[in-house]
Amino acid sequence: MRNLLLLTLCLVPLAPAWAGKYNKTLSIGDPAPAWSDLPGVDGKQHSLADFKDRDVLVIVFSCNTCLYAQDHEDRLMALQKKFNESDTCALIAICSNKVKDDLLPAMTERANQRGFNFPYVHDETQQVARAHGATYTPEFVVLDKDRKVVYLGAMD
Repeated sequence: MRNLLLLTLCLVPLAPAWAGKYNKTLSIGDPAPAWSDLPGVDGKQHSLADFKDRDVLVIVFSCNTCLYAQDHEDRLMALQKKFNESDTCALIAICSNKVKDDLLPAMTERANQRGFNFPYVHDETQQVARAHGATYTPEFVVLDKDRKVVYLGAMD
């Protein structure tokens, strides 16, 4: 019994590494990591709390320079258009890259050119992406009303 207790005590610190099969940080049912004050292409600061009145929040980790992310832009705008009709869901895109073409000025230019109808924000410290276990673009995290994770992965 003592050996089992020692083994358990040694493995508990490793539990976060076993968070999920596909996302090593978050699992379905986990509370969403809080974040705030991310600068957006609209000149405003954005926070998770800004969406408290929405039943569903889709967070998309995206960027300007990824061809796969670019391929999803029209679909993201169409999804946000549907969300606007119901007023119960919202979508936000977060860019955590630090290359010049993925910094806020370039993000603003792309959002204006493409006519993004959703908030597009920059995670300058990459802390939001790390907290969500985001490792590629586009990567999706869907949250329910209680801000629990209900989906992690690709759009399809």
